[in-house]
Amino acid sequence: MEVSPGGQLNENRALAQDEMPLLEIAYRLHHPIKLQIALSVRSFTVLLGESGVGKTSLLKALAGLLPAEGQPFAGLPPEARPVGYLPQHFALFPHLSALGNVAFPLDQLPKTARRAKAMEFLELMGIPELAGRYPKEMSGGQQQRVALARALARDPQLLLLDEPTSALDGATREEVFGEVLERLRRLNIPTLAASHDVWLAQRADWVGVLSSSGLVQQDISQTVFAHPATPEIARVVGLRNLFEARVVGLDSELVHLQTATTALKALRRPWVQLGQKVVVGIRPEDVSLGQMDAENGLSGTLVSLQAEGLAFRGYFSGAMKLEFVLSRTAQDRLGLQIGQGLEVALGLRYLHLMPT
Repeated sequence: MEVSPGGQLNENRALAQDEMPLLEIAYRLHHPIKLQIALSVRSFTVLLGESGVGKTSLLKALAGLLPAEGQPFAGLPPEARPVGYLPQHFALFPHLSALGNVAFPLDQLPKTARRAKAMEFLELMGIPELAGRYPKEMSGGQQQRVALARALARDPQLLLLDEPTSALDGATREEVFGEVLERLRRLNIPTLAASHDVWLAQRADWVGVLSSSGLVQQDISQTVFAHPATPEIARVVGLRNLFEARVVGLDSELVHLQTATTALKALRRPWVQLGQKVVVGIRPEDVSLGQMDAENGLSGTLVSLQAEGLAFRGYFSGAMKLEFVLSRTAQDRLGLQIGQGLEVALGLRYLHLMPT
């Protein structure tokens, strides 16, 4: 992050997609969890995984709070690392105001300059009016912005966020963190967020999926969510409709599959071989309704339909059991009722094949 000679923070460093800030991480941890990982941090990156796989441990190691081997920052004590670290519960000093918290890492400056620069960081996060408030007088979202302002005051080469959406409820997550995310992107600092939140990973520029066996996939967000490399990753990223199948035919463009209950067609993949066992999946959002005459058309019954905000989540039972998501406008058009007959289709381009 740049600060102009006059002391003003420069937010005008945003780059094109192919020029995103990049930092390569290669670390080995032995305690409290064994982990060896090589991860690219591109602009805003989410390390996605369930609890206990080492996400927080990696962030602490990068911040110098856990012993580890690797690059970058190897051998540097925590205070010498150009890292801004936002722990899960923010760790604000309760006896200091917002201004005092942000000024804390600026103790090398004279008092007047320290206060002025701390105020600039509060303004950067859009919360100058909180300067005199103490943590107990702030909401969770406000505390998070103060903690981020304090992390940025270290002028970091890498920003680390541990479960940054865990303190935000679903109703405010988009409003609060969505704006924070845009501010962070404009700063052009490589940012790594450890999270189990699929919502956050969907908004990332780059996603790494961490499991108990290590880093199992990393790519742009759209690729990880549409084309997970394994069934394990598919479950992590919300691809809930998964079925075992066997390849029973191949032609120039299509793969012919036989599941336990029905035949399907999918677009051919270079690695697929005749007779191979595969797992086929489709996201709930990609199940089409009312299209029995399309490819992979199925008929059955609507067994459940529940509102989720302004959308609906339904369950279809026929030759296959499928979960689907329906927009409000689609439900207004279709008027679905539990127990009615229903036709669905699994589009060729949306069926995803994975090796078993």
